[in-house]
Amino acid sequence: MAISISTPTAYFSCFNSSNQSSLPSLPFKPLKLPPFWPWQKVKMGPLTVSPMGFGTWAWGNQLLWGYRESMDTDLQQTFNLAVENGINLFDTADSYGTGRLNGQSEKLLGKFIQEFPGKQMRNDIVIATKFAAYPWRLTPGLFVKACKASLERLQVEQIGIGQLHWSTANYAPPQELALWDGLVAMYEQGLVRAVGVSNYGPKQLIKIHDYLKARGVPLCSAQVQFSLLSMGEDQMEIKKVCDSLGIRLIAYSPLGLGMLTGKYTSSRLPLGPRY
Repeated sequence: MAISISTPTAYFSCFNSSNQSSLPSLPFKPLKLPPFWPWQKVKMGPLTVSPMGFGTWAWGNQLLWGYRESMDTDLQQTFNLAVENGINLFDTADSYGTGRLNGQSEKLLGKFIQEFPGKQMRNDIVIATKFAAYPWRLTPGLFVKACKASLERLQVEQIGIGQLHWSTANYAPPQELALWDGLVAMYEQGLVRAVGVSNYGPKQLIKIHDYLKARGVPLCSAQVQFSLLSMGEDQMEIKKVCDSLGIRLIAYSPLGLGMLTGKYTSSRLPLGPRY
């Protein structure tokens, strides 16, 4: 998971402008520096977060990711390593976890945060969780109830970013408005510090931004699958919308669901659909 930074890329050169004209042209291009360093933080609405986030979709998901409870010790060690190296943005969802393990991702994240030994680093952690647009969540009150259930699983009093997991505009337009009102309610009640969306197209993203703005609620972030394997016209249009409206874009699956890690080859293929 990574955050889009709308800052021009810097360039580094070991020569100053006064002496470059007297030197032969270099056989290589100037070194590009990133717009941020790993230890730096960026603003996301009212929050300060690491430019690289940590997604927990796999935690508790047996069907797609092959999760086993015996993995929990390794997962906790990985979590600790991430926090110790400056990552403080952790993304989860109330739907992460299959069958009896539904909600397992939030439970594990809450447990790992509570057991992390460094108090200051623990207090700096920002949780971004997503609330599923299940068909039975038809009212703002039911969406707020879902948020309160996530607070219990995460063992926190307030969530950093409460996000609508997907839009229902194409198949249940009335529910969509109720879910937007649910985001407003959880924000006004102080259950979340900020609100965001996930899996929204550019047109619907503008609509919810304007709706929330009219209610006095800023739209903090928008998640979209974004990687070298998923960088189509829709993704680029969503980024343009985010940049123009001041919404922070969160790229999920930036490593192409593992395909860009270098882990797999033609002789070493994934064992399942996503791992």
